[in-house]
Amino acid sequence: MPQSKIRRFLKHGTLPQLSVFEAVARLGNFTRAAEELYMAQPTVSVHMKKLSETVGLPLFEQVGRKVHLTEAGRQLHEACREMFAVLARTEDRFADLRGLKSGRLRIAVSTTGKYFVPRLLAAYVKANPGIDISMQVQNRQTLIERLAANTDELYVFANPPQEPEVVTQAILPNPMVAFAAAGHPLAKQKRIPFARFAEEPLLIREPGSGTHMVTLHCYEKHNVEPNIRMELGSNEAIKQAILAGLGVSIMSRYTLGLDTDPRDLAMLDVEGLPLDGQWYFVYPVGKQPSLVMRSFMDFVRENGKALVLDHLAPIDRRESAPA
Repeated sequence: MPQSKIRRFLKHGTLPQLSVFEAVARLGNFTRAAEELYMAQPTVSVHMKKLSETVGLPLFEQVGRKVHLTEAGRQLHEACREMFAVLARTEDRFADLRGLKSGRLRIAVSTTGKYFVPRLLAAYVKANPGIDISMQVQNRQTLIERLAANTDELYVFANPPQEPEVVTQAILPNPMVAFAAAGHPLAKQKRIPFARFAEEPLLIREPGSGTHMVTLHCYEKHNVEPNIRMELGSNEAIKQAILAGLGVSIMSRYTLGLDTDPRDLAMLDVEGLPLDGQWYFVYPVGKQPSLVMRSFMDFVRENGKALVLDHLAPIDRRESAPA
């Protein structure tokens, strides 16, 4: 392409502005884009004003509180995706040429994955200090949307989408267990019928999360209706609600964290639990994994057990009280 056609972009250092534009266009909100990019919102606004001046057309229109792309904005957003994909592929080739002396990995994980994936990343970066890592933490539905848009290089799911367009590789077990407060009456019982457990008020993650989906499927499997007391937006909120005596929950054992001794929580001995789930690496079919991505996946397969499974928090199964 002759440089004369893109001279206006070359004059103004447009690439950082396009990065901000892509985030605003994708998220539909200046504030959320600022948070994702660790910028002040006024800085985002300045970038977008300068980019509009460079293009010579308005890129956004405000309808209520929602930001919408104009026709020029939609065309620029599509061009951004193409440009960034080319740059990413180029950087991957550079990383392969450099070996593992430098490179980057963009990874997105589920909200429960945040309890162990940072440990894997820390160990990997310690062994490969030249690698730059970015990690997004999202619920399952948002992960699926990011996967469809190829926003990140690699995804960690507990319940990956069942589609032929994705590659899934199991990496670690993900047992789903029933939790209650240590002083809960069921904590002292053995072989609790699921129907009895289902009588308890249930604390459950919000719709869209993998834990919500698995929990409801478990109740359906036992042909009982969940007695939902609360839907909560984080595992931490559920744990605090359990400790406050508001109910019981089914969650991943990883929510207790690693190298901790949660004496205030007990795992209930419930019929059909724990559920034997798995954690998976997921990426789109046809994606060419970079050297860094392949290296990290190999590292996890080789070291995941020692780094994670051997450090799972012990869970107190209360013994039945003597008769």
